[in-house]
Amino acid sequence: MTTPQKTPEATGQVADAYRGNWVDRLAPPRTRPYLRLSRADRPIGTWLLLLPCWWGLALAILADGQPRWEDLWIFVACGLGAWLMRGAGCTWNDITDRDFDGAVERTRSRPIPSGQVSTKQAAAWMLAQCLLAFAILLSFNMAAIWLGVLSLLPVAVYPFAKRFTWWPQVFLGLAFNWGALLAFAAHAGALHPAAGVLYLAGISWTLFYDTIYAHQDKEDDALIGVKSTARLFAQNTPHWLQLFLWLSVALMALAIWLAMGPAARPLALGLALLAPVVMALHMLWQLRRLDIDDPAVCLHLFRANRDTGLLPLLFFAGAMLV
Repeated sequence: MTTPQKTPEATGQVADAYRGNWVDRLAPPRTRPYLRLSRADRPIGTWLLLLPCWWGLALAILADGQPRWEDLWIFVACGLGAWLMRGAGCTWNDITDRDFDGAVERTRSRPIPSGQVSTKQAAAWMLAQCLLAFAILLSFNMAAIWLGVLSLLPVAVYPFAKRFTWWPQVFLGLAFNWGALLAFAAHAGALHPAAGVLYLAGISWTLFYDTIYAHQDKEDDALIGVKSTARLFAQNTPHWLQLFLWLSVALMALAIWLAMGPAARPLALGLALLAPVVMALHMLWQLRRLDIDDPAVCLHLFRANRDTGLLPLLFFAGAMLV
């Protein structure tokens, strides 16, 4: 006689988490609902928040040609801060969306709608993560500290965007790519036009990957009245994604040119400019495999954007070394 499979709601697992993830297997049972609130069982979001930080740090180093030992701390601190602030942002998102999440098949197993934690417990966990992230932020210069504080504004607004605009992915992009500005300032002590253009490149990239992600929920979203670019673009999605693809890579190339300029060493500049080229190739690979009516394909391609963002870093690193 076979043992019946337990549903995610029965085990506490979240439906769209990786099966066999470390939270479900190794974390102490009492911590699991809080780690699930932070999406520790779904690391792709941390990567997507972190990668623009590392882009910004790399571009700042390429701009002045002066890598310092402190940059190693900025690199590590961005990783820690991204994990904490992604967790805090997701917790805030789940608090504000608790009623919507209970009505959507993919999200009803999340800790708040499934009853694993209360709203008050979630709010306390969010505050703890923010305080830890703020402690890390205080190790940076004042320009980066102020940018870190200002980042709370787009983070706070994003969960409400899908209630009043068809473009909530823009607000996600504003929040998720803020690290490009912060990390640039953490190295340079101030912002530069190149950092702003890189920020815009990241926002366009977010529109690309999060539109793909939103196609998983478009039917449920239509029933409960939630707006998204996936619903707005519908069958025209591939054409819009092409636009976001080329806008992302063109803006990244412009940011590199503004940072390094015509006086840069030709080999270093050439390697850096290959970064948006390889990014474009990976995004084109996604477009060729896209099926907006297959949620599994959409989730797979969304997760593949970790590699989309890592590839440019290889060429940024190469440009620093030559």
